[in-house]
Amino acid sequence: MGGVLTLSPAQARRIALAAQGFGRPRPAEPGTRQLGAVLDRLAVVQIDSVNVLTRSHYLPFFSRLGPYDPGLLDRLRDGSGVRGRAKAGRRMVEYWAHEASLLPLETWPHLGFRMRRPRTLAWRADLERQHPGLLDAVQEVVAAHGPVTARGVEVHLPHGAARRNDHWGWNWSAVKTALECLFDSGAVTSAGRTSQFERWYAEPDRVLPPEVLRRAPGEPDAPGELDSVTELLRLSLRAHGLGSQRCLADYFRVRGPLVATALEQLERAGEAERVQVRGWDRPVWLDPQARRPRRVEGAALLSPFDSLVWQRERVEQLWGFRYRLEIYVPAPRRVHGYYVLPFLLDEQLVGRVDLKADREAGVLLARAVHWEPGTDVARAAPRLLAELEEMARWLGLGRVDLPVA
Repeated sequence: MGGVLTLSPAQARRIALAAQGFGRPRPAEPGTRQLGAVLDRLAVVQIDSVNVLTRSHYLPFFSRLGPYDPGLLDRLRDGSGVRGRAKAGRRMVEYWAHEASLLPLETWPHLGFRMRRPRTLAWRADLERQHPGLLDAVQEVVAAHGPVTARGVEVHLPHGAARRNDHWGWNWSAVKTALECLFDSGAVTSAGRTSQFERWYAEPDRVLPPEVLRRAPGEPDAPGELDSVTELLRLSLRAHGLGSQRCLADYFRVRGPLVATALEQLERAGEAERVQVRGWDRPVWLDPQARRPRRVEGAALLSPFDSLVWQRERVEQLWGFRYRLEIYVPAPRRVHGYYVLPFLLDEQLVGRVDLKADREAGVLLARAVHWEPGTDVARAAPRLLAELEEMARWLGLGRVDLPVA
């Protein structure tokens, strides 16, 4: 019987990068097939409302594929159009996975335990006590008029009900809260987003295909919680290549004692192998099917919300790269900038760039560039400039402005 496999930190880095889709040649003209393949590989893509550069969910696909038509990604999210009943072409749906996220349709039922968690059920009960009839009224509007935005729901509610601001009425805040509660519980879902990033709400049967609806919470074919946690960890391990229990659980924000049980099940099934990484003090699980390249080559700018850098402790272990989001840090206290993208060059995170798209001037502004200690800047700087120029073209901007040295 063989011993436990020990990996070097360099091997672990390469496995992690390959699992996340880096190190492959970029296609000349990425289409829906390539975008779908990235979605399947990552299993979940975080979304965020900040639009200083572009909406964050577009960036992971650019980082791995290069320039592509964002409209193609919109169609994978929205199908043939949010206003109609047709679902043709839709490949993903929004729900709470790693924060608000886009995920493949078939993964949605595996988050059913989250839709039925005590906190969500208690929230619904509290709303029904505080605003009797509101949840039913909002759900009826979504059923009759969906896909519909929150503002559309407010317009279609019984005359005057939502506009009353006294504590006896349903004010605007209460309507939004009711929609979020219905969304959390799976009673309504998202049919996409408007250009202003407002969510289109719809009943699940207008968004999800029958084979997914059959596995929805409460249906006979709905997966059990342990089965779902096991599947989510399997997806996490495939997307990460390798990781600690904490790292793998964080990918879908799964918590509780079932995490360890699920990992044991994956081990017994031969879908996870316990290994060691030299210098790490925690057990690590490896995807037995993970690619183990001898080298990884390429360059990429990473969204602050890219799944490669979600787990900050893991990023520090793999690359010695301390990364913190500073969007919500007061400007005088920021170390690196407002919207800072790590720069991946081959197998290393070698720097970070504070970026802003000045759409009025047609300029991609690199407000600051910070190199990691030991970086060969003479080699890295031209590669960074090339990535910035390609990003500018993709965003429809005419030039790149770099900080004065």
